[in-house]
Amino acid sequence: MKKNVLTLIVFVLTISFSKGQDLNGAWQSTVTNNKGVSVQYVTIVSGGYFSLAIFEKENGKFIGTKGGALSAENGLLTYTLEFTSIDPDLVGTSDSLPYTFTGDKLHVDDKVWSRLDDGSPGDLAGAWLISGRKRDGEIVMRDTSGPRKTMKILSGTRFQWIAYNIETKQFMGTGGGTYTTINGKYTENIDFFSRDDTRVGASLQFNYELVDNDWHHSGLSSKGQPIYEVWSKRLE
Repeated sequence: MKKNVLTLIVFVLTISFSKGQDLNGAWQSTVTNNKGVSVQYVTIVSGGYFSLAIFEKENGKFIGTKGGALSAENGLLTYTLEFTSIDPDLVGTSDSLPYTFTGDKLHVDDKVWSRLDDGSPGDLAGAWLISGRKRDGEIVMRDTSGPRKTMKILSGTRFQWIAYNIETKQFMGTGGGTYTTINGKYTENIDFFSRDDTRVGASLQFNYELVDNDWHHSGLSSKGQPIYEVWSKRLE
């Protein structure tokens, strides 16, 4: 009996430790720049991919973004960039950075990151590519393996979408913030939007459902136009 109890305690501690060391979810770091402005860094890690968004904390003014494939092993974060708004020549390049945990803080890239969520509740957590749209009442699917991509990456509470081309290295736009999924309603609260800072603070609500592992998303766009999109999980 004592052996079984001891085994259970070790198991629970192992799970708790592993959970605390898991990179999946959303992280933030706030830095004051040389002009005295608080700059927010928000990173989402989900489905083997990551995105980093940088914007002014007070007004959501967009500064920059980058992201791509990510793996963690032996204390090193290794990534390959698929997009960056800052220097397109970096697209396709890889690098590794050491990282450590101190309690619930993540130390990487000379910054201390605080966890925003651990990937839960996570109804839509993952990295998704737009794979279809409804036109004239019919869903028209598209190939997601091409160089031009629109990706939406979500943790448990944060989202970011990015439009880019891995072949031309062009960055077309991004936006993100917090989201909820309640009773079939997906609601986005915009913290930054590279194309229009005036959209910061807006909330958009859509209908959503998962059909054969695809995310069906419908409602009105930020411009008030009806949309029906299909998003598929990234597999590569």
